[in-house]
Amino acid sequence: MSLFVQQILNGLTLGSVYALVALGLTLVYGILHIPNFSHGALFTVGAYAAYVTAGQLGANYWVALGAAALVTALVAMLSERLVFSRLRDSPPLHDMIAAIGLLLFFEALIQAKFGAEFHRVAAPYPGIWQGLRQATGLVLPIQRALIIAGAVILMVALHLFLTRTVTGSTIVAMAQNREGASLVGIDLTRVSLLTFAISGALAAVAAVLFAPINLVSPGMGNLVILKAFVIIILGGMGSVPGAIAGGMIIGFAESFGAFYISTDLKDIMAFALLVVILSVRPQGLFPAPAR
Repeated sequence: MSLFVQQILNGLTLGSVYALVALGLTLVYGILHIPNFSHGALFTVGAYAAYVTAGQLGANYWVALGAAALVTALVAMLSERLVFSRLRDSPPLHDMIAAIGLLLFFEALIQAKFGAEFHRVAAPYPGIWQGLRQATGLVLPIQRALIIAGAVILMVALHLFLTRTVTGSTIVAMAQNREGASLVGIDLTRVSLLTFAISGALAAVAAVLFAPINLVSPGMGNLVILKAFVIIILGGMGSVPGAIAGGMIIGFAESFGAFYISTDLKDIMAFALLVVILSVRPQGLFPAPAR
């Protein structure tokens, strides 16, 4: 039984990382209708920003996390201004091609600067949660507990921001009706920039929380972005609850699949689930309301 519960904790860890990445992706798609494949590059940029700040400059881990979120948010805003805003009236395929181009550009740029070798960001609190181990016998590294707690806090904060603030309401209004939002005086450029900034910050936080238990490399965002797209398709394109639920489903599927089936097949679980679930529910688990 303890091994089963252990896999639940591992699934929560993976699901939390995937959900944070998918939340940023689904915000951009749900509000701006951009399939942002370059979101995986933002994940990588966040990890390397933390590596430079903490590993090379010697800053505190939490300072590195904040710096990574800020840098990645700025990179995301620049990509919106320099690339995606110029394609606003172009066919959707152009956005997709531009996003893939950005992903490849950032990956090549990072590899040219830091090389192809792997790097590691040190955990702020190494070791396991002794209180939980003594009480239940379960082994939960403190970093994994931070990932779960951080994801929950950010999800709640994002929900409150979108539903309880004026700025959040403008984002929701633009998602519901872009033309109507413009007619009532909402600054669409500001909302677009803010959406990309939030998206980038969420990707960076997910990367920095995950970096101490995972290696940092130039291509680390490639598989993550593929899984993130699987997640938002499973949850329902543009659905925030769907992104969270989809992230948890994929996290649990990988954790239990790796333990009970094979570690070699854990990355295939996400795509197998996509086929199974969409064959039963093509619109996804929590489809966003039709506009």
